[in-house]
Amino acid sequence: MPLSKTRSSFYRRLYVAHLVRTGIASVPAIIEVTGMPRRTAQDTITALAELDICCEFEPGDGERHNIGRYVIRDWGPVSPDWISAHADRLRQALGYPAMP
Repeated sequence: MPLSKTRSSFYRRLYVAHLVRTGIASVPAIIEVTGMPRRTAQDTITALAELDICCEFEPGDGERHNIGRYVIRDWGPVSPDWISAHADRLRQALGYPAMP
């Protein structure tokens, strides 16, 4: 059964938060492991705030041109442990490739 737009959006947000937590914390890295378009990756990171997940960009020391990584400062009502335990199911439901 295909996912509804609401469910796929929710799963995508949870999965991207999981990726950030595990160190896949830049837009290019997220694109590489998921295959999602750049704009979708950027919009998904921004949309984490709608779940009360505080995700902020942290520039690298001495780096320019927005080089750095995202960091989750607060998970709000979301359990990062639950997401980690179900990350593979979320990935499969979204049709993303297995991580190398």
